[in-house]
Amino acid sequence: MSITLTQAAAQQVSTHLATRGQGMGLRITVKNSGCSGYAYQLDYATEINNIDKVFESHGVKVVVQQDYLELLQDMELDYVEDGLSSAFHFNNPNVTEQCGCGESFTVK
Repeated sequence: MSITLTQAAAQQVSTHLATRGQGMGLRITVKNSGCSGYAYQLDYATEINNIDKVFESHGVKVVVQQDYLELLQDMELDYVEDGLSSAFHFNNPNVTEQCGCGESFTVK
């Protein structure tokens, strides 16, 4: 079980954390949303609770509440710049369907 960041994603998160001046890593959560069922949420991890699992990837801590581990197991977070746009991309092997707009997903 792991959740990893690509080098590009880790660099982007590190830059944001340094600019913000606080936070110990990236927190990934999942909420019920959209037409497919779930949506990812990214936030700064300001604390680590006893219900959290911490992964480290390219020097960046990734914090995930244990309730979400089954949905995010073996996921890789990437950061892609394409011309004038840039975004995080979730490479989640557990996803079976995504809505047309890409905002929500269904898992196995």
